Amino acid sequence: QVQLVESGGGLVQAGGSLRLSCTASPSSVSINAMGWYRQAPGKQRELVALISSESSTTYADSAKGRFTISRDNAKNTVYLHMNNLKPEDTAVYYCYAHITYQFSNPNYWGQGTQVTVSS
Repeated sequence: QVQLVESGGGLVQAGGSLRLSCTASPSSVSINAMGWYRQAPGKQRELVALISSESSTTYADSAKGRFTISRDNAKNTVYLHMNNLKPEDTAVYYCYAHITYQFSNPNYWGQGTQVTVSS
């Protein structure tokens, strides 16, 4: 029922920047935590960054100092600002959302957006 739609992926040169966004619908949904995962070809999906409802953040070591996650609760949107991109950042980036209900705590995933960093 809840849908996550990512945007902002594309092709950039090493050292460049990119901003990903993910919007959850319907707009009335109350999201606890949101984040970004990525999966490179032939690799396992891995956490990139998480942000809680209180806006506390968690980053993968590879993302610290380069990536910034933020959220706009009014828009039900999470962002990932990526700076100083490296070829090893190339992957499909997936938006993630965790929702807390009275009787369930489902996880939702977007369809992914491709980020390609050229050397």
